[in-house]
Order: sequence, then structure tokens, then C-alpha cells
Amino acid sequence: MATIKRAPILSAAQLRHVLNVTQATSRLPERDCLAILLTHCAGLRVTEVARLEVRDVLTPMGRLRDELQLRAAITKNCSARVVFLTNPKLRVAIETYLTYRLKYRLGCSLDSSEYRGLMPYTRLLLTHRGGGFELVRKRRTLPDGRKMDYWAADALEARFRELYRAAGIFSSSHAGRRGFASALLRKGLELEQVAILLGHNSGIDVTAAYIQVEKKRLRAMYEYAL
Repeated sequence: MATIKRAPILSAAQLRHVLNVTQATSRLPERDCLAILLTHCAGLRVTEVARLEVRDVLTPMGRLRDELQLRAAITKNCSARVVFLTNPKLRVAIETYLTYRLKYRLGCSLDSSEYRGLMPYTRLLLTHRGGGFELVRKRRTLPDGRKMDYWAADALEARFRELYRAAGIFSSSHAGRRGFASALLRKGLELEQVAILLGHNSGIDVTAAYIQVEKKRLRAMYEYAL
């Protein structure tokens, strides 16, 4: 059986390094740092990141939400879930990027009384041309043989790989989701709870594949069980 190659999980030091390199070298560091943190601190898939809209993170009054209801229409399995935006670094990154958008009038409306003057249905993350990242329609085969179409954010995924490569790390956007899942487990959450936060509704086996458990934690779990 062929071995599945999974994205490596970044240590805290590696993540800081990636963010520092991105800040120093990226053409749009405010956007790119936010994209990275949305995967590491909120566990979003790259396509979910690409399809987020301003209204998802801001209230009409312009307040940054503490949590968002990730719309079923943009998730991989068409199942809505709650995403928490309480991580301090993530909140700073969102505020920094929104400030950047307002400064350069990217996706702004004439009415500044709602959503801080940003158009609510515009994508949260914009390309250098001012539009959303392109989505590509693809098809995959399900375990039961059925075919299913889905949207893939190949352009944003390519950007993730470029950012990691610039920092000397060969990885993909999945590094964030895997790191997010593993961090939750280390904090004491059960696998079923992690599955809910990741948006996995096909059993915990899928979630288990994302998680890396430290050897000392495995030993502690084993000794506790005995």
C-alpha cells in the first residue's frame, strides 16, 4: 500500500519564522499572514479561506466577530460549522488586513456606516488585482464509486506553497489544519470534539489522520489507561 504523504506539522518556532519571512518578503504581507493564521488558528481549509467574505468576520456595525458560522455553501462537505476567531494573533491579523483594505479602498462602498465601509459580499482575501482568488471546478471519486464535483482554490494553495518555500519549508495549506488539530488534542480535547471543529462528519478516522501525537503524551495516555 502506498504511503500517503502528509503536510508536516510546524512547531511554534517554525510558524513564527514563516510569518516573519512572509512579513519581510511578501508583496502583500497583511493578506498572506492572515491566510496562514486562518489555517493555523482556526483550522480552515484553503478553499474555505478563499471563499470567506467580509460579512463572515464583521458584524454590520463593524465589530470583529468572536465566532463565525461557516456557511454550508463554502465548506467541503456542505455542512455548516462554527469557527472561533478568539486567537489574539488571528484577531490582530484580521484587523491589520482590514485596515490595509480601507487604506487602499479595496472593495469599499460609498456607505461607511456599515461593515466599516467595506462591501460585505466581497471576498475577505483579495488578489493583487482586487478580486477574489479563482476557484477551479474539479471532480473526485467517493469511496462508494460515485463522482462528486467540488471547488478547489488552486491559486491560493499555490500561494501557500510559495510562502512556506520562501521560509525553507516544503509544505501546503494542510500544515495549518494538521497543526490546529494536534494543538487541540494536546490541550485535552477529545478526538470527537476536534472532528467537530475541523468540520469532519464522516467519523473520527479522517480526523485521526490529521493529528500528530507526541510520544510522551502517548505514553502518559497508556499509563493512565493501565
